[in-house]
Amino acid sequence: MRAGSPRLLREINDRAAIEALLRNGPLTRAELEGIIGLSKPATAQLLTRLEESDTVLRNGLRGGGRGPRAQLWSVNGALAHVAAVDLTPDHVDVAIADISGALLTEHSAPMPKAGRAEVLESFHSAVSKAAGQAGLTPDALLHVVVGSPGAVDPATGRLAYAPHMPGWGGFDLLDELHGLLGTNVTVENDVNLVAVEEMIAGRATEVRDFVLIWPADAVGAAVVVNGVLLRGATGGAGEIDGLQVPDRAVAETGTDRAGGTFGELLDNGALVRLARAHGVAARTGEAAVRKALSSGPAGREFLVDLARRIATGVAGVISVLDPELVLLSGDVAQAGGTTLVDLVSAEIRRLVVPRTPVQLALVTGKPVRSGALHTALSVAREQVFGLPAATTEPFRGPHHGNAAVPVPTTRR
Repeated sequence: MRAGSPRLLREINDRAAIEALLRNGPLTRAELEGIIGLSKPATAQLLTRLEESDTVLRNGLRGGGRGPRAQLWSVNGALAHVAAVDLTPDHVDVAIADISGALLTEHSAPMPKAGRAEVLESFHSAVSKAAGQAGLTPDALLHVVVGSPGAVDPATGRLAYAPHMPGWGGFDLLDELHGLLGTNVTVENDVNLVAVEEMIAGRATEVRDFVLIWPADAVGAAVVVNGVLLRGATGGAGEIDGLQVPDRAVAETGTDRAGGTFGELLDNGALVRLARAHGVAARTGEAAVRKALSSGPAGREFLVDLARRIATGVAGVISVLDPELVLLSGDVAQAGGTTLVDLVSAEIRRLVVPRTPVQLALVTGKPVRSGALHTALSVAREQVFGLPAATTEPFRGPHHGNAAVPVPTTRR
């Protein structure tokens, strides 16, 4: 055995133990021994070594029935902290977690409809307040991941494909946020982060090639090929809001039948008008979809027309990519549920040859922020523990908590 190999083996075993604790939570020595495959003495030595380096901590006891209670071990979350941010034109939603993944605090704040100085000040204030609630300052965060509409051009650092975010355009966003927060920052497309979350904890845990569609205001898509997000030369892969799509809806709503943009056919106003044309009155597209589910034949016809609009745009994506799966996500898709998904699937089958399954995305709640948090943790764990971030490699399968998280655009 060559010189230095015992040290290398110790490092490999240490990383395996840390990864097991991060993935499973607190474990006893015996449980850890079973997972990483070491002997009892070797596992005990490993835990002593990691405890002395402050990498792991004793974390209570686990009852053993009639036998003695066993010591639990966990990763020391205080070694590093990260922030996940969901940024929209109207609000900013921040979560702070330690490196173990424990959520420490959350904070949401409105965003002004203003220029560069005002939006940056509001963003900094929101992140600072969230960090303060966790007993930190922004520059104490190891990594911050921001989920935003549009995409950052890797050549310029500027936010593109996001006309509804005027205060955030025209400057190097990555450099600006790095200087503002005093720490490493990643800016990633919001729908891409939803796809990341579906790979980790949703319907795409065992899928290598899929497309996630967000049919709503500013229609977006995330494209995953061989487990890795496809971004394109300028970060614009999946920006299908401007895709020219004919209106195949039966009801007349004044749209140009020859073609408009995908976004124009699916924005809030367009969905309200389409619903009204079918006798379903509601103030928002999401509300119209929910109401339609219980509105008899008129509601059904509205949903069929909506499915025609969604499917016409998605069909082009399927024709080019031939993915294993299409996921529909976002408030409108969740409101329509499996009824809308089935209608979209039926329409797609009339338009394209590939019989691609269409399903409803599983992750709900705050999927953008959740995807941002998993991405931030992946980066932090690579830096602190040397754990492979699996960010440039193909997805390896249904290993929850250890899925591939593709590398976003980052400026350090």
